[in-house]
Amino acid sequence: MKRRTFVQALGTAAAGALVARRDLLAAKRLHRVGLELYSVRHAMRDDPDRTMAAVRAAGYDDVELLWSMNNFGRTPQQVLAILKHEGLRAPSAHINPEILTDNWDKHLAEAHLLGMTYLIVPSLPDSARTIDDWKRWADTLNTAGAAARKAHLWVAFHNEPDHMKPIEGQIPYDVFIQRLDPKVVRLQLDVGNMVMGGGDPMAYLTKHPNWYWTFHLKDVVPDKSADTELGAGTVNLKKLLAAVPNLSSKPCYVEQEQPKDELASAKQNCSYLKKLTF
Repeated sequence: MKRRTFVQALGTAAAGALVARRDLLAAKRLHRVGLELYSVRHAMRDDPDRTMAAVRAAGYDDVELLWSMNNFGRTPQQVLAILKHEGLRAPSAHINPEILTDNWDKHLAEAHLLGMTYLIVPSLPDSARTIDDWKRWADTLNTAGAAARKAHLWVAFHNEPDHMKPIEGQIPYDVFIQRLDPKVVRLQLDVGNMVMGGGDPMAYLTKHPNWYWTFHLKDVVPDKSADTELGAGTVNLKKLLAAVPNLSSKPCYVEQEQPKDELASAKQNCSYLKKLTF
């Protein structure tokens, strides 16, 4: 190869390397990765302390607690001690919707103790079967949310697959959103649940960009019958995460509801998200 040709080739290669490095530096990653503890619920029932240690060792920064399961037998003070010991943060918890009207101020105080931002209703009771039921529950969340804001907290709502199933010719989830007050209530988008229910998470994120402040990152098998490990299914997480405004301020959690090995899948999912660029 002539010297001139060699220098030109070298220059082209260097330019390509520079572009690749620039693209790498421009790529975004999740600032923090959390785990919804429902993903490891059986391990938590057996040994909460050891499981929380394993969650931290797997690489997670945050956890989403399960108050509806009574913190797996731990008091809020004990939970706080575990979090501090493991270096974990708990920005939110899933709560039983009934506590919104049962000594709500006490629950808000406990959430404040644990350093939370969100108390999230995962779904409505089975008795909520009509559109009017959904509207009444939206009003309940609005009332509880107003009290939560005074305590510098937020009430939020999480979607399940059946929330996309029509009732009386209407999508209950859509009716619910229309009834909520965005000044006091926010939403958690469970990406996989939306897909399994027949909805399009990108469409909802695009239509309601200011509603979604926390996320469940969940992948789904091709026939939409179940979730699976991240990266093994059909959900385009890169595209969705890239579309979320101010993502670094919005808690993102892994949730895999039916893993064969809870802790092994949790570790695999965390590793996937830590490496993911978008």
